[in-house]
Amino acid sequence: MKNRLWLLFILITVVTWGVWGAFSGYQIQHGIPDTIVYIVWALSMIPCAIVALIINKGKFLHDKKSALLGCTVGLLGAGGQLVLFKALTLGPSYIIYPFISMSPVIVITLAAIFLKEKATRWQIAGIVVALVAILLLSLETGQENSPVSGWLWIVLAIVVLIAWGVQGFFMKFANNSMDAESIFCWMTLTAVILIPVAYYMNNDAATFMQTENAISQCWASFGIQILNSIGALTLVYAYRYGKAVVVSPMEGLSPMVTVLLSLIILQVIPNPLQIAGICCAAFAMYALSK
Repeated sequence: MKNRLWLLFILITVVTWGVWGAFSGYQIQHGIPDTIVYIVWALSMIPCAIVALIINKGKFLHDKKSALLGCTVGLLGAGGQLVLFKALTLGPSYIIYPFISMSPVIVITLAAIFLKEKATRWQIAGIVVALVAILLLSLETGQENSPVSGWLWIVLAIVVLIAWGVQGFFMKFANNSMDAESIFCWMTLTAVILIPVAYYMNNDAATFMQTENAISQCWASFGIQILNSIGALTLVYAYRYGKAVVVSPMEGLSPMVTVLLSLIILQVIPNPLQIAGICCAAFAMYALSK
């Protein structure tokens, strides 16, 4: 049973991140500044970290090696989160999430090189199709009737892609010498430490907090962002019990849930190239999971 725990944990991540992805982008586009969303997300990590500490009976590794690995995982994740929220203000979630879901390409490559984890023929095919999906999802921005304007969102999405890909590798690497609970606690600490950076990125946060419904909207956002935090915790556990070359591609399935919910909620139909890109992403995720 222990060898199959990774599947249970990653399925929880897929569902929680898929729902979070759809509603997170929706909230940003409906008045909550991306800086506030980041702050709420960072705070939502705290109750999950408390649960992790309870599970681990209060044990928290804080030696130099653990601190370095934990901060590396945390800063890559939290930094990518900051950039992601900004990207969601420039492009729709049903395009951005399938784009950044290609991060398993980086995880698999690093795991194969440094951890000697092997990729199957199916996974190699998935990597190739994933690159095609990235290209298709990047085309025809700024066209008439397109929900996307400009190219900045692509640059930001690439930054998130790389950050989260490298994070996945270090998350697996850290699990070789640390317990999952300590890793998540370090992720929480780094996320909270970056709150001032998020707050002072622009003036939107201070202005928003002066509005009449700011507190109630923050609580609503908290209900969405805690889904991400729960998924992050179960992802760390998935990396503990499973191989990176398998867990990471399974993690990439969450945008498929996001796509479905985003299309229903936002009622925006992608253009043909974007639909092709989403289909390629779906095949890539399946192939990478073989």
